[in-house]
Order: sequence, then structure tokens, then C-alpha cells
Amino acid sequence: MATKPPKGDPVQDAPQVAEPKHAAAGLPAIGHTLRIAQQQMGVKRTMLTLLSVNQKNGFDCPGCAWPEPDHRHKAEFCENGAKAVAEEATLRRVTPEFFAAHSVPDLATRSGYWLGQQGRLTHPMYLPEGGTHYEPVSWERAFDIIGEDITALGSPDEAVFYTSGRTSNEAAFLYQLFARELGTNNLPDCSNMCHESSGSALSETIGIGKGSVLLDDLYKAELIIVAGQNPGTNHPRMLSALEKAKASGAKIITVNPLPEAGLERFKNPQTPQGMLKGAALTDLFLQIRIGGDQALFRLLNKLILETEGAVDEEFVREHTHGYEEFAEAARTADWDETLTATGLTRADIDKAMAMILASRRTIVCWAMGLTQHKHSVPTIREVVNFLLLRGDIGRPGAGVCPVRGHSNVQGDRTMGIFERPAPAFLDALEKEFGFAPPREHGFDVVRAIRALRDGEAKVFFAMGGNFVAATPDTDVTEAAMRRARLTVHVSTKLNRSHAVTGARALILPTLGRTERDLQVGPNGKSTAQFVTVEDSMGMVHASRGRLEPASTHLLSEPAIVCRLARRVLGEASRTPWEEFEKDYATIRDRIARVIPGFEDFNARVAHPGGFTLPHAPRDERRFPTATGKANFTAAPVEYPEVPEGRLLLQTLRSHDQYNTTIYGLDDRYRGIKNGRRVVMVNPEDAQRLNIADGSYVDLVGEWKDGVERRAPGFRVVHYPTARGCAAAYYPETNVLVPLDATADTSNTPASKSVVVRLEQSATD
Repeated sequence: MATKPPKGDPVQDAPQVAEPKHAAAGLPAIGHTLRIAQQQMGVKRTMLTLLSVNQKNGFDCPGCAWPEPDHRHKAEFCENGAKAVAEEATLRRVTPEFFAAHSVPDLATRSGYWLGQQGRLTHPMYLPEGGTHYEPVSWERAFDIIGEDITALGSPDEAVFYTSGRTSNEAAFLYQLFARELGTNNLPDCSNMCHESSGSALSETIGIGKGSVLLDDLYKAELIIVAGQNPGTNHPRMLSALEKAKASGAKIITVNPLPEAGLERFKNPQTPQGMLKGAALTDLFLQIRIGGDQALFRLLNKLILETEGAVDEEFVREHTHGYEEFAEAARTADWDETLTATGLTRADIDKAMAMILASRRTIVCWAMGLTQHKHSVPTIREVVNFLLLRGDIGRPGAGVCPVRGHSNVQGDRTMGIFERPAPAFLDALEKEFGFAPPREHGFDVVRAIRALRDGEAKVFFAMGGNFVAATPDTDVTEAAMRRARLTVHVSTKLNRSHAVTGARALILPTLGRTERDLQVGPNGKSTAQFVTVEDSMGMVHASRGRLEPASTHLLSEPAIVCRLARRVLGEASRTPWEEFEKDYATIRDRIARVIPGFEDFNARVAHPGGFTLPHAPRDERRFPTATGKANFTAAPVEYPEVPEGRLLLQTLRSHDQYNTTIYGLDDRYRGIKNGRRVVMVNPEDAQRLNIADGSYVDLVGEWKDGVERRAPGFRVVHYPTARGCAAAYYPETNVLVPLDATADTSNTPASKSVVVRLEQSATD
């Protein structure tokens, strides 16, 4: 059932399907990388650009946030990182002539893949009220339009300032400074949709919402548990670290509803032996049912408590709080309930338990598979309980490792991009800049959508990202965006959000990570600037673009914020915005005075490889929580219960995408080619539901509000998922995630546990 897309847009619902792969990377990854890069950049530009990715004097990959080792390979990038670089450094251009040829209604019919393939944006563009086409606009006029709408608001809280994780530290710090000087904490960001559950759980339990391990810790670990994560697609360079850990003697347990090729075997393309043979990574695969992780870790904790000598009693006594209440709850864990919740066998759990007890240094890594459920925060707290019992926080080779997505999503939060800022941070801003920041909490992503929907927010400004495609409940979100008075997107490339606009809309084109950033200083001379990022393990380092900008009409993100602030805040602002725009070192000087850990920022970041931010639990076994100790927690065990005839759907990425950016239409490791509208179903479930492989179904989401949500026209692929579970790609399935279906405490959309029924498509 292939539906006919607009001219030039490829069919995405009629894929070819083969057997899944059982190894990742290797020669196919090299071939695919070079082919995509050369298509976008050409041969010479490909070599010059890729050899600068993640190098100490180069630029940080705009893909994932996995850290770089101190000693780096000349090709210190992965296949998906190369795709991200290629799309940013592409020779393709989206000019005013393109917008003259394509109306906004036309763009709204196009797929995200087609939009992204058009190339780099070259000019500021404006959609006037009642208009059908974007028109070129000067930067001065663009800032005037924004200023007019913001100053006309009844309150600064009627504006929303969203941030993507690719924004640099310098731009993020200026952005939150502008918003707070304006008078609002409405600073939602992509963390609200991914690792907010991790931050919430870790802040409560260990006192800091970040992971407690460094890259060297993985090499020292005796056991690494990878739960709810697919490094082969989402963080491919992590596979190199796992390979090195295995070579040092570590064991790896994988906990996931889907078998993932990268965690089965990794064919390292940086070594001849790796390409030919590869390394088996997983020692034990626990194919868990979606959402069963809390029950699993609760039972493991019970078994640890029942094993003589398994608890690190000295650590528990000296460094923790709440042990007795936790232990009482853990001892009630029930084998039968756990097997029901997880779909595992007793033998599976016994094997895992033997590996756990044999390890003196254990790390638990996780990603969206743990963070996007209603009970995500209690699940991650239970993971912390598991590590605390064994004394595995603040010990080399052990700890918590939430693996972040975007390359600076963690840094943005460190810089103050947060709708619920800590009073100490606001105090420091007030002392440094001489204004009183607002103290009332602002909107996160879900609350921002509600505010736009309900008319409580009227201006939406996005610093990067693709908000419409990234967020849940697509129909509700798009209707909410269209109610805005003005929508503004700072972007490098075209995406779906540019076609779903308020009454007026602006697209502001910005420099990418790969490009030189020259600013004219007080002496009239152009000086090359650099920015900084923070990786998933708290390392801060510089990023220096090398390429000529895609257009002479581009501004850097810091320059955009500075000019916006000067236009909106005017003479009333005492902040030296013009100075900040001309010299980013002056921004870093202010960051150093406001944010702990960044003292002497400019000198320390000049060191090749940057510096490590302090982490009290890791560095000192000191836990800055309300109790002054690491907190054990006790919560009822939860897991999704699925009605008869339904499946539990998780949304996920294909191998040819990064978040909402679609690089291609293949998912090589899962055996799917030339298509994205597929739903992967266990063959036994398919037989029970009388759904043939290759048939077409509508995915119908069911939730407690009684309103059904439908995603039509998905090809069924019989696939070895966990029983009772299904999987399909986002953003195509975001329409099924209700806006109000969120994680307790963190308010993260519950995109990994959507109850669906499969109905035969009307046109099948």
C-alpha cells in the first residue's frame, strides 16, 4: 500500500524488508558514510571536514554527546556523526528563490526527509500575516518584528523561549540571560523530552542531575549494564568504549525490548581486525518487556539484600539515608509479579544476579528506554538504589551513566536553560548583572504547548531544533503553534516547524558548528571566535568551525541573541550585549563568575581537550542533597498493563536519523530499506492478532481520556521484539502520544509506553 507523496518526495510506507543484522559498523558503515558525505559535500570538502570532527583543534560533532578520549583517532567520528556533519556542511542551498517557488501550504505537505534534504538556509525569511510564502527580510527588520510583538505582550510570561541541545554554552548563557532580564523563566528545552527524568531522579538521590562516571571509568568497570539504550544507532562511538571495556575484562548485560546489532557485535571500522571480525559485546541479553525495568531492579535489590556480604554496609552506613524504608519495600518484591512485568524467566534473572555479585565495580548506562514512561523517575531511583547497595557511586569504574543525546544538551542546562532555576543561580545572576530575575517557575515543553493552545502564550522563539516534530500529540501541538501571534526559529536547515507557523513567522539562519565565526572587534578587525560545549560526562571543551559560512547573510547564535536583546531591552539594559557579540571571551568571563565549576574559564578551556567539571558524588563521595547524604528511595512498583488485543508501542529512531533529522530511509541494522512507516511486531503476537507480515494497519492509540489517536498506513514487519510489545519510528508516531501522558515528577512525554491496537488499513 504505497501512498503517493508530493512530487520529488519519496514513498516511505513501502519498504523492502530483510533479516535484521547481528553486527554493527564495519565496512558497510564506512561505505555508507563516504557515499552520503560525498553526495552532500563533494570529495575534497568531505576529507577536509571529517578530519576536523571531534579533534582537539577542530569542531565538536553536532550529533550526540558521547565524550572523546584523550588520545584520538584521526577519524574520531561515527557514521551518524558524519551524516550530521554532511548535512550541515552540504553544498545545497535554500535561497529566497526556493521560498518563492514553494508556498507554506506546499511545504506543510512535505516529509521531514524531503525538507531536510533541500540544504542550508541562506537568508532571514519572513511570513507576513495572511501571506502564503516566506519573503526575504533584513536582519534589522526581523529584530524589529520580534521586538514589536514582545513589547506588545501583556506580560513577559506570554513569550516562550525554547532551546535545542546543539546550542553552545555561550549562546545558551546569553539566551537565558535575555529571557530572565525580559522577565520570564519560560525556558523549555529538549531535556524536558529526553533526560528530564534522569535529572529529577539523580538530583533527589545523589544531589546532582548528571552522571557520575568519566570515560576512563568504563575501562575500569567489571560489569556494565546497558538498559533501554541502542548505542549502535544513537551513540555509535560508545561501542568503541564498550569494546575497550570488554578487552579489559568487563562483562556487559543488555536490557532492552529489541535485540540491537551494535550490542551484539561491534566491527570497529578504525582497526583492520575490527572490520573483519569485530568484538562480541553482550554477555547476557535480558529481553525485557517495555516498562518492566523498575520491577527488574527492585527484585535484584531484594536478592542483594538477601545475599550475605553483598551489601556494602560501610558505604551505606556512612554515606546514605533512608536505607531501612527502602529495604522494607525491596524485601516485598515478588518473583511472579516481576516475571509478569518483565517477561523474563527466572533463569535470566539468576544469570544476571550471578554477574552482579561477581562484580566489584558496576556501571549502569541508560537512555530514553528508561526515561519516557509514567514511572520513569521511580525506575531511575531504583537503579540508584541498586548502585548504592553495592557502594558503586564515587568509586572508580562504577556509577550512574545517563547517556545524553544532543551534543550540548547537558551544557545548556548547566548554563541555566531551565524553567525551574535554582535560587542560588538566580542570586548569582542578580549579583553579576544588577537586575532581579523572576523567581516564579516557567513553562516546560508540555506546559508551553498547553499555554500556546490555551492562548496564554503568544510568542514562540526557538533557538534551534524542530519543535513541532520533536514534541508529542502532533495534531494538538500543531494547532497550538498556529494560535501564536509570532513564531521564530533560529535554524541552519529547513524543517517541519517552519511550515507550522503563527500568524506571523520568521526563519533566522545561523552558522553551524562546522563554519568559521568571525566577529568584528572594537578595533574594526575581524577575529575568529570559538564556542564551548559540555559532553555527556561533564567535560567542557572548545569547538572551532573551519569552513566558509554557507551564506554571507548568516549570524552566529550569540550574535542573534545579542542583537535581539539590544532591540527588545533597549537602553534599560545594563548588560554589555554589544561587547558580548564582538568577543565571546567576555561571555566566558561572566559565566566563570556566575556558575560554579567554571572558574578561570578562558584559561582552562584553552587547554587541548578542555577540562572536567566538578562532581561531588564522584570526586568526594559527597552528596549535596537535602539530607546531605545519598538517598535511598522506596516507591510502589509500576509497569504498564496492556488490555487484551492491544500492544505496547515504543517510539524509536531508525539508523538513518538523528532525533527528528532524517538522513535517509533505511534502517540497515533492522533490515528495513526505503521506508519509515513500519511497525515491528513479534510474530507470535501477530499470529494471535491475525496480522500478516507485510499487511498494512492503522496504529490507534488508546488512553484514559477516551479520545483515540490514529497514525494510518503502517506496514507490519514481523520482528523479534519482546512479546506484547511493538516499535515504530518517530516523529511519525508522535501523533499517538497524548500531551497529558507524561512521567510523574519530570513531566517528560511517555513516548515509550503507548497502548495501541492495530486495525487493518482501509486501503490495504
